[in-house]
Amino acid sequence: MNIFGVGLPEMAIIFVVALLIFGPKKLPEIGRSLGKAIKGVQEASQEFQDELKKETEAIEKIAKTTMEATLDPKPPAPEPQAIAAAIDGAVEGQALETVEAEKDAPA
Repeated sequence: MNIFGVGLPEMAIIFVVALLIFGPKKLPEIGRSLGKAIKGVQEASQEFQDELKKETEAIEKIAKTTMEATLDPKPPAPEPQAIAAAIDGAVEGQALETVEAEKDAPA
């Protein structure tokens, strides 16, 4: 059995020393406090790992989007003035065709 890199013989020695220092009445309270501290460290470690994973995924998503944008650039959208000029040109062209058709039509 190996917990935190400490084997069973080392744990027994630590327990005996703690028993001599703190006494049998205080040892259960110290054990509870130590257990709570270890649990808190484990929870903080898990929370840190989860947050790190979430941030790593977000960075990878941004990097992928940036890479796609640089490899496959889309043409810029036409400016509103260019669109308006094209529409005006088309409307004028249709108007001229209508006027010419009326001139050529027999009366």
